[in-house]
Amino acid sequence: MAALPLTVGFDLDMTLIDSRPGIKAAYRALSALTGAYIDADLAVTRLGPPLEQEIREWFPEERVAEISDVYRALYPEHAITGTLAMPGAREAIAAVQAAGGRAIVVTAKYEPNAKLHLTHLGIDADAVIGSLWAEAKAEALREHGARIYVGDHTGDVRGAHTAGALSVAVPTGPCEAAELRAAGADILLADLTEFPTWLERYVADGGYEPDGVDAASA
Repeated sequence: MAALPLTVGFDLDMTLIDSRPGIKAAYRALSALTGAYIDADLAVTRLGPPLEQEIREWFPEERVAEISDVYRALYPEHAITGTLAMPGAREAIAAVQAAGGRAIVVTAKYEPNAKLHLTHLGIDADAVIGSLWAEAKAEALREHGARIYVGDHTGDVRGAHTAGALSVAVPTGPCEAAELRAAGADILLADLTEFPTWLERYVADGGYEPDGVDAASA
């Protein structure tokens, strides 16, 4: 029986990219445009969930859809150049591809803006799927056959498990290591710099083979 192809999913914000500087700038631009108070410093401490959840903190419900669209339109001008790659991000993607696999990004972020980030930072993912959060991320993970999902949020752990994938967690975002463990993360790494070594061991052990098929018998 042939081995399943190795496909690894990655979250974006605070997993592959440190988008806090860019998002902070985008919120400040939104505040200036609308005249509404937004605590941008506070907003960037709770990245992960869909944009609309944060917009509800500053605008009435009837304006959430409208303001979310305004924010997304402002985003390319204000948020892309200030965003940084997380330590080990490029190397993590490259490690998957060097192992003959595909590295996909599954994020709650608006997909066109997610792609702008990756292009700007030279992070060469094989596919990018946006506007999916927590359990809904399982849709894309299943579609692409991802057996591993790497993220920084308890919502990412839930998404991985809903898809039947291994949850690899990094406490580089709003969720601490203890939270990620309590949520059921299967593997906890300090950050993505540890991912290539972990993946090498995982592949060597035949970890991405179909159930019941090990590397020796494939």
